[in-house]
Amino acid sequence: MKKIFSNYKSTLILLAAIIVGAIVGIVFQEKAAILQPLGDIFINLLLVIIIPLIFLTITTSITKMKTPKRLSKIIITIIAVFVVTSIIAVLIGFASTYFVKLVNTEDGEIIKQSLETESGEEVSDSEEEMTIAERTVNLLTVNDFSKLLSKDNIIALLIFSIMCGVAVNMAGEKAKPVKELLESANIVVENIVKIIMYYAPIGLGCYFASFVGSFGASIAVGYLKTFVIYTVVAVAFYFIIYTFYAWIAGGKNGVKKFWQNVLPSTVTALATCSSAASIPVNIECSKKMGVSEDIAETTIPLGTSFHKDGSIIGSIFKIMFLVCLFGTSLATVGDVMGVLGIALLANLLVTAVPIGGGTISEMLIITMMGYPVAALPILTMVATIIDAPATMLNVTGDTVSSMIVARFVDGKNWLEK
Repeated sequence: MKKIFSNYKSTLILLAAIIVGAIVGIVFQEKAAILQPLGDIFINLLLVIIIPLIFLTITTSITKMKTPKRLSKIIITIIAVFVVTSIIAVLIGFASTYFVKLVNTEDGEIIKQSLETESGEEVSDSEEEMTIAERTVNLLTVNDFSKLLSKDNIIALLIFSIMCGVAVNMAGEKAKPVKELLESANIVVENIVKIIMYYAPIGLGCYFASFVGSFGASIAVGYLKTFVIYTVVAVAFYFIIYTFYAWIAGGKNGVKKFWQNVLPSTVTALATCSSAASIPVNIECSKKMGVSEDIAETTIPLGTSFHKDGSIIGSIFKIMFLVCLFGTSLATVGDVMGVLGIALLANLLVTAVPIGGGTISEMLIITMMGYPVAALPILTMVATIIDAPATMLNVTGDTVSSMIVARFVDGKNWLEK
């Protein structure tokens, strides 16, 4: 129990801070706004560190990549399985939230204007007239290096970071000093993030107190509703979708093998709230299901970095939370496809980042949806409350994916080998 509490300690503290903040906001109402400066400090600290965090974590993650010890057929199969299952996850996440208003508030316009004032940005439903090509260029690139240092050009910075990582890898041993410098700088930035997160309970608590005090208890109810709906979706996904995947992998015998051996990895995920910490147990569970050693030891680690069903569904919930809050229209197919694409992109591009990946993902969502950066703590709160069920799906999704990979690589009789 002590170990479980230790693993959950930071999440529990953040949840406690949010609950206390909600209570303070409900009790003191507008008077709770006096706490807003303390919340603003936390927001500003996050925004200051986001640029070096993105550059260094993405770049160093790429420089550490090595050629997998697998045949091309296995790697291609793994990628295909991850892409298909991620698309299924994002579709289910959207279907779960499209007809549900996560935030039952009539103060959406007031909240929108308040966040615009805090960030100095405007959220408009209609963009300036530009061609698709011009919008793409503006999204992916900037015309001056200094503009990469702005939080308004997150996508361009992300692409530049990827290019830098690839360039360092291409240089090989000649770039070893640069690689070591980047890794050292990354460690420093990771420590800065840890220092900032020590202040997170105070910052988030005060921010939430001011938020609830200004806009009413309905926003707090919105978080509770989000948690309940996400948990129901996660449990249904766990039992229904993963059973279906196991059946695809090995028929009735595959389903039997999956449910006989998946419990240890599920419990580990819930107990540690960490996909990485679940890797050893998850690999062992996959082997007991009949997955060959080489496939298990390749699929699980890669899945931990690049395949997270729970996080993808969580991204949809974050986006739809803001959509409800700001009253954004999703009337057209293009609007819906945009949400689905952003949710996938926000995860597939940053899930390999060891520290700060969640924050980078949330900044991508805010940037690509055109919301003010002051909305970042809102998404941080959503991420906090859904952390445990999301980790459960992230981990067990990799387990069943290894079974599907085995089915297509070793043939339909893979369980008999």
